[in-house]
Amino acid sequence: MDKRDLSTLFRERLKMLLTRSDLNQSAFAATVGIDRSALSQLLSGASTRLPRAETLLNIAAEFKVSLDWLLGLSQDEGVTGEIRESLEIEEAPDGFDRTLLAKWHAEAAGTKIRYVPAGIPDLLRTEALVEYEAGITNKSREAQAGETQYRIDYNRRPETDMEVCMPRHTLEIFARGLGVWDRFPEADRRAQLLHMAALLDDLYPTFRLFLYDGRMRYSIPYTIFGPYRAAIYVGDMYLVLNATQPIRTLTSHFDNLIRAADINAHEAASFAQKLASMSFPSGSG
Repeated sequence: MDKRDLSTLFRERLKMLLTRSDLNQSAFAATVGIDRSALSQLLSGASTRLPRAETLLNIAAEFKVSLDWLLGLSQDEGVTGEIRESLEIEEAPDGFDRTLLAKWHAEAAGTKIRYVPAGIPDLLRTEALVEYEAGITNKSREAQAGETQYRIDYNRRPETDMEVCMPRHTLEIFARGLGVWDRFPEADRRAQLLHMAALLDDLYPTFRLFLYDGRMRYSIPYTIFGPYRAAIYVGDMYLVLNATQPIRTLTSHFDNLIRAADINAHEAASFAQKLASMSFPSGSG
């Protein structure tokens, strides 16, 4: 889910809770431990940033709703949602902490890692795309470039087994220079797709990319680190699941995405090359 979509859904549900509470904004804010100006900012949609983890937990506890529902991960308002079991929150205001990321990958070595990215997979990005996306997200270019190289190095290890599944239309939108990539030059987009094709060919079969029809399936971004944990990306934080059942639930969801793929792993490099060969000026339909 795009961060803007996530913040919009959170804002709608926050407004719903405010209406139900019959409290004015000042009283509502005090109840969840923030000041009125902070609540007004959350309700206005002026920023895509979610509140702190402590505030989210306070809202969920005070109004007896699940954190899953509040963040748009579930339609079930109740506090018994499946993914709440053994839930932790890791805040990542400047991107995922590399030390923690490295630790989780190391723990999962020799097992399968399943990954649904929020955009172009980190390890497949060129330096030009890293710099461009760092500029529009105000995140550290050095941190993102370091994470990209770390993931490439990890996937060159012989014991690595990683599957990535994402909507086919993400690459098609990228190729056309639409959405967040509308100012990324056509030549750089073509270079990115060729770079992706080369890496997909080089890393196969330890790294396998599957593309599914996003009109038929939907998924939030997450990573499953073998049988040990899953991390769900929700904007500036990660929901970390350590219990067996929710990890199995997400694994089953991922396997269903794989089954629905219309571009399989051995076809992904050719698909990226095909997109690179087409002429798509920025913003073309």
